[in-house]
Amino acid sequence: MYAGVDLGATNVRAVVADDDGTILGEDRRGTPQGPGGIAVTEAVLDSLRTACETAGADPTEIRAVGIGSIGPLDLAAGEVQDPANLPETIDRIPLTGPVENLVESDQVYLHNDTTAAVIGERFHSDRNPDDMVYLTISTGIGAGVCVDGHVLTGWDGNAGEVGHLTVDPAGRLVCGCGHAGHWEAYCSGSNIPHYAEFLAETEGVETEMAVADPNFTAADVFAAAGGDPLADLVLERVTEWNVIGVANVVHAYAPLAIYVGGAVALNNPEQVLDPVRDRLDDAVVSNVPDLQLTNLGDDVGVKGALASARTGGTGDRSRIRR
Repeated sequence: MYAGVDLGATNVRAVVADDDGTILGEDRRGTPQGPGGIAVTEAVLDSLRTACETAGADPTEIRAVGIGSIGPLDLAAGEVQDPANLPETIDRIPLTGPVENLVESDQVYLHNDTTAAVIGERFHSDRNPDDMVYLTISTGIGAGVCVDGHVLTGWDGNAGEVGHLTVDPAGRLVCGCGHAGHWEAYCSGSNIPHYAEFLAETEGVETEMAVADPNFTAADVFAAAGGDPLADLVLERVTEWNVIGVANVVHAYAPLAIYVGGAVALNNPEQVLDPVRDRLDDAVVSNVPDLQLTNLGDDVGVKGALASARTGGTGDRSRIRR
């Protein structure tokens, strides 16, 4: 049996499957926001235990586990270090070692969550494309990249952190990582509300939205669009930053296709994806890739992690183990 884990800033998911990839058990729960990283580790272990229980299996029956996680990662230590979208009290989240102990196997493969997602996209694609990107626009922004058939990971597992590309050299907003001007600071689900409040203060646009309310969310901005001047301005500016970000990805990696996921994109494709697609041709000098929503929806990360487990961490279908 094999398991896949998707650790995000909002949710933890785990699935357990047989050697044909049929999912027999799964679990989903909220990601703890503290008091420390060990609480997140325990949530991952509990999610795996519950998925095993649902599948009628003992954790020691799991042959291999793939983990797709928020970053930054320290692959040598097998942990997340200082995650940008969790409270500052969470400085490190041990993953590889505790999961190895649970399943009694050293076949635990840790990836950045978007790297796991691009593994999933390739694994489940009809044609297994050699040059593609998976882009998530969610609580944060990131990318999994495949070039010439090779999934890029980087020596420490942190390749593809495109949400921390600088799109605004003026640095008017600060990202959750602490640096200014990053793509994620303007266009991620966690930061769109801050951007709306910033534009309300600096541009004086009338609004019915409660931008100062601590419960104000990105979903409120999307819901108000078309009837609120500030919401319309925010989404127009978000589109501008998204076009810059996607164009940077295109120029860096020359993908034939970009599959987009994450809650912000999946819940608002007409407001997020369509305007970028309409403007991308004017922003790039190379091939304009096919830009579309992921075919795997919200399951892309956990299915990619499971594909990693079944293929020895590679996602290469020719390496499926029986």
